Amino acid sequence: MTKDMTEGRPFRLIIGFAIPMFLGMLFQQFYSMVDTIIVGKFLGVEQLAGVGSTGSVNFLVIGFCMGLCNGFAIPIAQKFGAKEDRELRKYAANCMWLCIAGSVLLTTVFAGLCRPLLRLLNTPDDIFSYAYVYIFIIILGIPCTILYNVLAAIIRSLGDSKTPVVFLAVSSFINIVLDILFILAFHMGVEGPALATVISQGISGAICFWYMKKKFVILKMEKDDLKLRTAYMKNLCYIGIPMGLQYSVTAVGSLVMQSAINGFGAAAVAGVTAAQKIHCFIACPIEALGSTMAPYTGQNMGAGKVSRISDGVKVASLCGFVVSGVLFVVLLLTGRQLALLFLDTPNEQVLDYAYQLMLVTASGYCLLTLVNVVRFSIQGMGYSVFAITSGVMEMLARGLAAVVLVPILGFTGVCLGNILAWIFADSFLIPAFVFCRKRLERQLGVKQTDFPDL
Repeated sequence: MTKDMTEGRPFRLIIGFAIPMFLGMLFQQFYSMVDTIIVGKFLGVEQLAGVGSTGSVNFLVIGFCMGLCNGFAIPIAQKFGAKEDRELRKYAANCMWLCIAGSVLLTTVFAGLCRPLLRLLNTPDDIFSYAYVYIFIIILGIPCTILYNVLAAIIRSLGDSKTPVVFLAVSSFINIVLDILFILAFHMGVEGPALATVISQGISGAICFWYMKKKFVILKMEKDDLKLRTAYMKNLCYIGIPMGLQYSVTAVGSLVMQSAINGFGAAAVAGVTAAQKIHCFIACPIEALGSTMAPYTGQNMGAGKVSRISDGVKVASLCGFVVSGVLFVVLLLTGRQLALLFLDTPNEQVLDYAYQLMLVTASGYCLLTLVNVVRFSIQGMGYSVFAITSGVMEMLARGLAAVVLVPILGFTGVCLGNILAWIFADSFLIPAFVFCRKRLERQLGVKQTDFPDL
C-alpha cells in the first residue's frame, strides 16, 4: 500500500503520483463547483454572490487547515524515505494529537471572527446574510476538514496518491446528492450546500481512517507509539504551522482584494465567483504537480538523495509549462460558456467580468507552476518557514494591486492581482530553493548533478 519514490526515474514517478492527485483535486473542486452551480441556478445571483464573497475568508480558514495537515505529513514522508518505521509511527501518533487539539482551537477562534471579517471586507448588505450563514457552517465543519486532509496527507506521504481519489469520488457523489436534496427537496438556501460540503468531507475522513487502520501495516501502533512527545510535536509544528500560515498570509492579500471586488457590486462579485471556481477546477493539473513534490522531496531527503530533488523540480516544472499553454487555449475558446454554468439566466455584465479575469489569470499559469513546484519542494526539504515569506510576498502583491492598480485600472487591476502575486512569490522562491538545496548538500556531504536523469 506504500510507494518508494527514492528509486526510479523522476518523470515516471512524478507523473504517476500526480495523475491520481489531479483526479482527487478534480473531485474536490467538482463538488465545490457543484455547490456554486446549484446556488447560481436555483437560488439566484444574490445568493451566488453571497457564497462567492466568502471565498477569501474560506481560503484563510480552510487554507490554513490544509497547509497545516500537509506540513504535518512531511516528517512522516522523511522517515518513510529513511526507512525508520518506528519513528514514522511516533510522528503519525503525535500528528493526530495535534490535529484533535487544533480542530477545537481553530473552530472556536474562526467562528468568533466570522462576522467581523465579513464586515471588514465591506460585504454588501444585500448579500451579507447569505455570506454569513454559508461561511459559518463551513467553519463549524473544520474538524471534518482536518480529519480528511491530515489522513489523506499521511497516505500520500507513504507514496499512495490513488486511495484518497476513491474516497473523494464517494464524497463528491454524496455531496451532489445532498445539494439536490437540501435545496430542491428541503427548500434550503445557502446553508444547504454548506452542510453538504461538511457532511461529505466528514464521510471521506471517516473512510480514510477505516482504510488506514485496516490496510497500512506500517502504521499499526503499539502503546508506546501513542505517547505525547514534546520533541516530535515541536518538529511537526515547526513544519506544519508555517505551511498553514503561508496559506493564511496569502489569504490576507485575497481579503484586501475581495474588499476591492465588493466595491464593484454584486455583478462583479458573481463574475469573480464564477471565474475563481473555474480557475480552481481547471488549474488542478498545476496544483497536483506542486503537491506531488512535497512527498517526493520528503522521501528523497530522508534517503539523502539531493540530486533527485532538483531533477524532480525540473521535470515537474517542464510538465507544468506545457499544461499551462493548453489551459490558456481552453479558457480562451470556452471561458464564457463555462461561466454560464453558474448563472440562472445569461447576464452579459457578469460574463464579461468572469471572462476577463479568467484570461488574465490563465496567462500567468507558468508563473503559478513555479510557485507550486518550488514552494512544495522547499517544504518537503523541511524548510517550511520559507513558505511564510513567499506568502507575505503574495500578500504584498495583492494588497498593492488592490490599493494602487484598482483605483487606476478599475477591474483590470483586480485581474492583474494574481499575476503580480505569482511574480513576487517566484522572485523569492527560486533563490530560496537554490539556497536550501546547497545547504542540504553541505549537511549531507553530496554534490548536485548537472543534468536530470529523466
